[in-house]
Amino acid sequence: MIRTKQGRKSSTSFLIVDAQSVKNTDSAHAKGYDAGKKVSGIKRHIAVDTQGLPHAIAVTTAEVTDRKSAFLAPGRCAVKLRQVQCILAEGGYPGQPFAKAVEALLGTKVQIAKRSKLHTFTVMPQRWVVERSFACLE
Repeated sequence: MIRTKQGRKSSTSFLIVDAQSVKNTDSAHAKGYDAGKKVSGIKRHIAVDTQGLPHAIAVTTAEVTDRKSAFLAPGRCAVKLRQVQCILAEGGYPGQPFAKAVEALLGTKVQIAKRSKLHTFTVMPQRWVVERSFACLE
């Protein structure tokens, strides 16, 4: 509905995927430890369009790696995401297994957004959209 009001097709052709580890309460039954982020809690996996609208969401315990869980969010909505032509992912999703699985699941190609060699802060094109969507969840 929002997409059509802005003159876009109702289904998206481009998705941006990412994961975010967040703390949850001490009394929570399901939680894990993300050693890379040093966070005990859960991990949110999200696939958004270029406007930041979520098209697929999944939640796991924090110890699940991005590679293993990358298919969860799009996989749950595979039928609705058949129009997707390209998925942009960060460097945590490298490798042919991820690209091949996405191609088998959705029939789409994968682009990996690379960080700068100096690892300094730079705004990566299109990647800021998914970060803004995570900020709205806080």
